[in-house]
Amino acid sequence: MSQNKLSIGLFGFGCVGKGIYDLLQTDHTIASIKKIVVKSSDKKRPLNTPILSFDPNDILNDPEINLVIELIDDAKAAFTIVTSALKKGKAVISANKKMIAENFRELVHLQKKFKTPFLYEASCGASIPVIRNLEEYYKCCTLQSIEGIVNSSTNFILSRALEQNSSFQIALKEAQELGYAESDPSLDTEGLDAAYKLSILTSHAFGKCLDATAIFRVGINQLRDIDFEYARREKYKIKLVAFNVLSKEGKLCGVVAPKFIPPHHPFYQVDDVLNGVLTKAAHGDVQFFSGKGAGALPTASAVLSDIAALYHNYTYSYIKFFSDHIPLLENSFYLNIFISFPIEKREILQYRFLSIDESFSNQQVGYITGVISIKELWKLKCTYDDISIIIFDLHHEDIEENESREWAFELQNV
Repeated sequence: MSQNKLSIGLFGFGCVGKGIYDLLQTDHTIASIKKIVVKSSDKKRPLNTPILSFDPNDILNDPEINLVIELIDDAKAAFTIVTSALKKGKAVISANKKMIAENFRELVHLQKKFKTPFLYEASCGASIPVIRNLEEYYKCCTLQSIEGIVNSSTNFILSRALEQNSSFQIALKEAQELGYAESDPSLDTEGLDAAYKLSILTSHAFGKCLDATAIFRVGINQLRDIDFEYARREKYKIKLVAFNVLSKEGKLCGVVAPKFIPPHHPFYQVDDVLNGVLTKAAHGDVQFFSGKGAGALPTASAVLSDIAALYHNYTYSYIKFFSDHIPLLENSFYLNIFISFPIEKREILQYRFLSIDESFSNQQVGYITGVISIKELWKLKCTYDDISIIIFDLHHEDIEENESREWAFELQNV
């Protein structure tokens, strides 16, 4: 793109779309909105001007519009919009993490084929500039891990549950009343939203195009009172964390799960709707990014940053994605975990743990802490849908995959 003023076609006029519109009214030196397309003609909107339309072709077929911004909820419709715009030579900005994660390879190759840029900083972490840092700062640097609190709804729920000494359900209801969680919050509480974001971050951090379904995923919807009681007793906070770790052998794990955060960890202060991302590089050690992960203006600020980047001819280079050294996804990593369960399900102890450190039970519930491989934990999760899993950390001791070192615990251990 050249440094001519950008003419924008905007799809969607919800909170973020209006935020972009408002920001560009105060500063329209590099870009202005020519047309806004919305889905429903019945909905009342704070804007009623000739730039409002209900026909996507008013944007896609307008030769003067050189930038399409897609901010709608429907992932399939968003994919149609984005691909159509790229094929017509229009630059595109999107915040739709589900659409991007599910179609990453195709979207990358369309950019290359049609020589049209596609930016999506707002899709992961809202106001946190993480994707561009992964693309530029870590372009030629080997990352060892990336870890993030990337879902604001669950972070708010977990913060409230611990702060107010309340249950998960009470905290969820408050989040819904304040508009931080949907009436159907499953996309957030089951960890799928975080998995989509981790999928995108993995592609930029390690070059691995990771299907969200291949990520070991545990949500927060199964958390019970004993989990929060344990956290308070040990002075932990609980956060839904998405992370990748790259082993010395070039193997990669992908996990989304609740995690106990001790007071010295940078994530300990990342509460309410804040997000945080922690990277560890081979030479740069640890960097920490934090900022608002939800809200109209924080998300709009990321879109505005992409607009400015396009004005200066910026595109993602995808150097690691096109590298010859892409890591393999493995489930042989070991995790230090906490599992709580209804007492009638105490037979879970027959699963193959490397070690068990602590155990407790009463007449209603029990818990154990110990070390188990992701592969075994996946089997456990698939077998029991009413257990709660919280991670302490990756088990960093060098362990080879050796079945003879694992053993099944007898029921009397609890």
